[in-house]
Amino acid sequence: MKLDALEIFPVAPPPPGWGGRYWLIVRVRTACGMTGLGEVYAAGVGPQAMEAVITDVFARHMHGQSPEDIELMSRRAQSSGFTQRPDPTVFGAFSGLEMACWDILGKARDRPVWALLGGRMNDRLRAYTYLYPDAHHDPTGFWVDPDAAAEAAAARVAEGWTAVKFDPAGPYTMRGGHMPALSDIDLSARFCKAIRAAVGTRADLLFGTHGQFIPGGAIRLAKAIEPHDPLWFEEPIPPDNLPGLAEVVAQTSIPVATGERLTTKGEFALALRYGARILQPALGRAGGIWEGKKIATLAEAAGAQLAPHLYAGPVEWAANVHLGVSCANLLMVEAIETPFHDALVSGRPKVEGGFLAAPETPGLGITLNEDLARANRYTGDRLHLEMQDAPCDWQNGNAFAGGSAD
Repeated sequence: MKLDALEIFPVAPPPPGWGGRYWLIVRVRTACGMTGLGEVYAAGVGPQAMEAVITDVFARHMHGQSPEDIELMSRRAQSSGFTQRPDPTVFGAFSGLEMACWDILGKARDRPVWALLGGRMNDRLRAYTYLYPDAHHDPTGFWVDPDAAAEAAAARVAEGWTAVKFDPAGPYTMRGGHMPALSDIDLSARFCKAIRAAVGTRADLLFGTHGQFIPGGAIRLAKAIEPHDPLWFEEPIPPDNLPGLAEVVAQTSIPVATGERLTTKGEFALALRYGARILQPALGRAGGIWEGKKIATLAEAAGAQLAPHLYAGPVEWAANVHLGVSCANLLMVEAIETPFHDALVSGRPKVEGGFLAAPETPGLGITLNEDLARANRYTGDRLHLEMQDAPCDWQNGNAFAGGSAD
């Protein structure tokens, strides 16, 4: 059984595009005809350039290799170009291809992927959702409206969700880290207050910032939201300032979470050293399922928990679920439930009442709807997610439309 061929599907979800502007889904085929699906998360270059990177990584490090040789192929990718250090573009490409290898291996052995990772630790996984506007909400004003967010949170809790995430403290600018505007600190506190009043003790509050602040600014923000007892303070500072993370950890009672933009176990080991206690690997960037398992093990040894990140399509979601089933220190998994996510692949693990059951189908248990993927091919040149050039607006406030593609 040797890896032989590669197909890439750049898929654009319909507006408003929850999960990003497009998803890079890969399908790898062996010489004997078995196939596996994977997904590359949030490339930092345009989609055509990223397709070329994925193709090169497959041809250079994986073609002709057994899908069992994941450690070997991973070391090749990490050492590519005499680097031997995390490269989110190269290793992101490998991450999606690596998922596809696990999908093939599970199918070949007629077992779910989690069964190859140590077995079923969790029969049922807790899931959380981001707060998106409901149909009757103003799609623009929602992101700066604490009452609308509280209403959406109450609706999700009524459906069974036990944790909701939100991130009102913009802007999401390439100029981070910066000191937050006082108006943004105030807005964040009002969001937390309104949502906590709406959900009471029925749900945890998950507060995100997308790494926008300097340590001192993150500490000011943490103190403003602490009275409402969030479960975590996500990415309070830019991902390249891990020593600064320790400053924030020392000054807040809120557990600090990070990992969406980190790559390899080495970077996650440093995050743990500097005080992160909830790790959020995006498996389509961090190195794939096997690297994710290593990250989970490092976290377990440090007394930290795992909460795999998701702002992508249904293939990375399936990988997150299989990893989560196998991990003793799983806290929860991030979910995006849209009709398009559901239609793009059959067999996708589904959240019901805020939880989902361990999948039983071999491999990742999903099959791509090729017709839908091709009908929604992304043909633009923008990135999966983008940050603005403009700095913090100190006079008019700041807003972030929840990762919407528009």
